[in-house]
Amino acid sequence: MLNVLHVDDEPDIREVAAFALEMDPGMTVRSASSGQEALDWLGSGYAPDVILLDVMMPTLDGPGTLERLRQMPRHAGTPVIFMTARAQSHELDRFLGLGAIAVIIKPFDPMTLSRQLRDHLASA
Repeated sequence: MLNVLHVDDEPDIREVAAFALEMDPGMTVRSASSGQEALDWLGSGYAPDVILLDVMMPTLDGPGTLERLRQMPRHAGTPVIFMTARAQSHELDRFLGLGAIAVIIKPFDPMTLSRQLRDHLASA
């Protein structure tokens, strides 16, 4: 079973992503509405196999969340995939340079999201 933590401040996006990913019988999804909520769960013992992380969020954005995540010894190596509408090549390069294994562009296709996630993990 692949445990996914999806972090996004938009409730509609969290709902669509959770529905899309849970259509895959080999995935379970936990959704967080902020970077801080995700860090709180990770600090309390939750250990996902991969984190889907929105880039643009209020207060604590995706890059800031990733930076704090990497300071947590238990989660320093957890694969992170950014999700963003910011898709210019220099932005994608920056996100990968921060340590993400991939970037999924929004709007994403719910029908292929779980396959994209598995493909990125397989090639990481």
